[in-house]
Amino acid sequence: MALSYEHTLDYLYSQLPMFTRIGAAAIKADLTNTIALCTALNEPQNKFKSIHVAGTNGKGSTSHMLASVLQEAGFKVGLYTSPHLKDFRERIRINGQMITEEEIVDFVDVHKSIFEEIKPSFFEWTVALCFQHFAKHKVDIAIIEAGLGGRLDSTNIISPILSVITNIGWDHMDLLGDSLEKIAFEKAGIIKPKTPIVIGEILTETELIFKNKAKQEQSEIVFAEKEYSMDYFVTTRKGVLCDVKKGNQMYFKNLDCDLGGIYQQKNIITLVACIDKLKEQGYRISENDIRCGLENVKRNTGLMGRWHVLQNKPFTVCDTGHNVDGIKYVMRQLTSIPCKKLRMVFGMVKDKDIRKVLALLPKDAEYYFCKAKLPRALDEKDLQTQASAYGLMGSTYPSVIEAYQAAQKESTDEDVIFVGGSTFVVAEVV
Repeated sequence: MALSYEHTLDYLYSQLPMFTRIGAAAIKADLTNTIALCTALNEPQNKFKSIHVAGTNGKGSTSHMLASVLQEAGFKVGLYTSPHLKDFRERIRINGQMITEEEIVDFVDVHKSIFEEIKPSFFEWTVALCFQHFAKHKVDIAIIEAGLGGRLDSTNIISPILSVITNIGWDHMDLLGDSLEKIAFEKAGIIKPKTPIVIGEILTETELIFKNKAKQEQSEIVFAEKEYSMDYFVTTRKGVLCDVKKGNQMYFKNLDCDLGGIYQQKNIITLVACIDKLKEQGYRISENDIRCGLENVKRNTGLMGRWHVLQNKPFTVCDTGHNVDGIKYVMRQLTSIPCKKLRMVFGMVKDKDIRKVLALLPKDAEYYFCKAKLPRALDEKDLQTQASAYGLMGSTYPSVIEAYQAAQKESTDEDVIFVGGSTFVVAEVV
């Protein structure tokens, strides 16, 4: 007899190691399990066209933007992302609709014996489920976001029509390497033979690594920042408004995107470069599709957590940025908002570069240190101790909700409340 949906997830959580809960111990640094699973499933990853998206930051926003634009163009679009915020099913969507509970239960029930023989990680079986779901429902194209790195990521068994690397930054150094060059080498692993690759952001340390890999694979490489630029960019409470130039010519005037955050500047340029590559391959995507896709990313895809405004009085916003580069952008935007007092509901996980992140946080804010509900979460008192060395002062709370409620209680309408530091902190308030 099949388990219920809740019992099915409990079974998977207990049987299979899960990175978001336990960290690096859940990672198997090769593709053998994913290959074995997909072989048993009759190679579902080869039954639909795909776009592969990797990068330290921006890959989630870029993936959702791509999915939204392609949906507006009339395609049936699969979207695979991770981690989820509220519901596991967020990871696997077709035209914004999450996979059903029944399909997950059936998949596990039918293939339980395979899991117990292969012993895949939680991420590996999820990738296999995603491929099976997209093949079964005959999507026209799927946007596949890499989980961690690229070269040895479970998603890297696809043969995409386009590969995308949004940027390279400091994250998961324990798994990907302790230099930008080493991290770039891992991300470059998604560059496939004779398949165009779009690189969102240029860094001196990593440009040659991507060029060499593309040359080796005989793949056309596009550095989006070299070909496209922003002539105008403003953030609004709704999202962002911008003009995009191609070379010296105006390409798009007054593009309106419902995803907020100054970091969307780079993501939109990356998106435009990707759309141009798809059009070269015969995909019919109009200017109106691009405009409507960007205006309706959240509605079309269900994306949450990127500069996500929770309320306006006091102005309360959360963001899933959690590594050095992500926090830099979020803090730049946050500290540009005039307020009487900035209140930071903040929690982190143990395996991040905590000191580098703390060094970027505003010292004149009031902190509400908290701990998300997962084993990897850093104890709120440990976080407070480490933060005090950087001049960050505040109280501790055993849960995110208690910290959030305390910040709300102590705020006036002229204050700003920010919730973040970890995807898992944000997940508890959206």
